[in-house]
Amino acid sequence: MKTVLITGCSTGFGRATALHFLDHGWNVIATMRNPAASDLPRSDRLTVLPLDVTDPDSIAAAVLAAGPIDVLVNNAGIGWLASVEGTTMETARSVFETNLFGAVALTREVLPGMRARGSGVIVNVSSSVTYGPLPLLSIYSASKAALNAFTESMAIELAPFGISTRLVLPGLAPATAFASNIMANDMASAHALEAYAPFTAQVMEGFQELGQGPVTTADDVAEAVLRAATDPNCPMRLAAGADSVALAEAA
Repeated sequence: MKTVLITGCSTGFGRATALHFLDHGWNVIATMRNPAASDLPRSDRLTVLPLDVTDPDSIAAAVLAAGPIDVLVNNAGIGWLASVEGTTMETARSVFETNLFGAVALTREVLPGMRARGSGVIVNVSSSVTYGPLPLLSIYSASKAALNAFTESMAIELAPFGISTRLVLPGLAPATAFASNIMANDMASAHALEAYAPFTAQVMEGFQELGQGPVTTADDVAEAVLRAATDPNCPMRLAAGADSVALAEAA
């Protein structure tokens, strides 16, 4: 029985992905910052561990506790909706710290074991925003575009060791807490500079209209991650959700 370690499992994509792998008979290591708040069902094939992907000690402890890992899913991420001018460098670095460097650090931690066993799959959850430019998402998009480049370059150097890497690119998922955070909490930052207020209002209206059409569900992402982890013929970039598929076909 194979084991998958998934980051960011408290809600949304990560939680759905953990349940999906459980349903398909996997041992699941579901990680999150606060395991006490987890509502994942009890199972003898499920272990919930604390993990902060920005903390090296937390990463080392989680990987040690997990034991041999067949598949790593780097799902943990944070969103940010604001103009470049309205974003502090501290915030920009924080977005990259979680969305890019967290995935890099965790990948580095599991690679020695995968390399020793001659097998393994690393699935990085990116975003459909990387298919084309979107306003007020420059920092977030840049962090995900960097994750794409990291994943695709790493695939070449890891192939001789029997290790594969894949990207899952979800579209807009308004039903998740992640999307709610972008559309509500981060909107205050988008309005921080008065000069951008009219443009920001226009952009927000457009985002609301997008949410009325085909969107991505957490189950779409979970299914895509499972395919990326198990299908050797899966493409490097796998769109998840009807809107993301449409963007991929248009790109």
